[in-house]
Amino acid sequence: MDDKDAVPARRASAVGLLGLASGMGIGRFAFTPLLPLMQAEGLSLAAGSQLAAANYLGYLGGALACMALNPRAGAAARAGLLGVAVCTLAMAASPGVVVAWLWRFAAGVCSAFVLVGVSAWAMGWLAKAGRPGAAGGVFAGVGVGMAVAGGMAWMSGLLAWPAAPTWAGLGLLAAAVAAVAWRPLGKDAALPAPSPQGAADGVPRAVWPLVACYGALGFGYILPATFLPALARLWVDDARVFGAVWPVFGVAAALSTLVAAPLLVRHGARMVWAAAMGVMAVGVLLPVVSTQPLALVLSAVCVGGTFMVATMAGLQEARRLGSAAPTRVMAAMTAAFATGQWLGPLTVGALARADDPIARPSLLAATVLLMAMVALLWRRRPEVPMPRKDPA
Repeated sequence: MDDKDAVPARRASAVGLLGLASGMGIGRFAFTPLLPLMQAEGLSLAAGSQLAAANYLGYLGGALACMALNPRAGAAARAGLLGVAVCTLAMAASPGVVVAWLWRFAAGVCSAFVLVGVSAWAMGWLAKAGRPGAAGGVFAGVGVGMAVAGGMAWMSGLLAWPAAPTWAGLGLLAAAVAAVAWRPLGKDAALPAPSPQGAADGVPRAVWPLVACYGALGFGYILPATFLPALARLWVDDARVFGAVWPVFGVAAALSTLVAAPLLVRHGARMVWAAAMGVMAVGVLLPVVSTQPLALVLSAVCVGGTFMVATMAGLQEARRLGSAAPTRVMAAMTAAFATGQWLGPLTVGALARADDPIARPSLLAATVLLMAMVALLWRRRPEVPMPRKDPA
């Protein structure tokens, strides 16, 4: 590819940020802050859990499809961003639970395409420019999208608006992002490596332990990431309080990747990932210890401030070990994450007690996170230092 066709590092970071803000902050996570609004309109918590599970299942399906198809990173991102916009706008029509289940499933598929495509696309261009440490700005997009979606849902709750206008506003934002990102996503830093013998052949053996730890991340974070606003609404009957939980979660996620980016250069992705898992375990346990507003906010900070750091570090480490097939490696990691988060709500249903619905699931989730942290440290191997930012 000629230099004139290259995507500059700043543009790659900006497009990556916007893409993840839409695909993940809206396509994946907008449902969480909107759930209390939908409950106020009659949606039961059980039905809400089914809609959440539909999105998780679609996310897993999308990741597996990316593993099988091994698409160009930019093409996967384009398709996913367009699909997220359509699925989000469709939710504004206030469909019944069955139709909403289908739309949330489709949104999950599209979100997986966005994460796999945008991550591989942006990290490819940043690596080509010698600025892999700038990935912090890309992954901050997830938190930015979550904060925007949470802020809109918070305002809707304070103004006693129904959920439909918020879905519509988020859908229009997603459509705008797809339009802005469409052209630069047409240029890939590298084409995917062919793997005619099957999907598994494209994922190096050294990556599979990381895949397992990444699945543990999906299982561990999903309880607070899905139910924290709803639980806050249950315990604190004040929209100004429970509505603020998700924006705090999103802001913490956005700032955390920017703060952690220099640590990746200094200490390596695996060490940063392990530390994030430990802090997240603390955040998962906080609502078990106390249901006071301060504990809920601290839980949001601990989990929101680490889950994207762990995501960024995990995907960078996987890309380092599997650079010959980056799209397929990203898809394998995403599929494991999706499997973990799909099992999370099932665990809540199996272990929850009527008098304390989150204690036992939270203890299990924290244990899984700590086990993955130990595994990352135990299997630590020397890393090639990440090149620092090119002064030019």
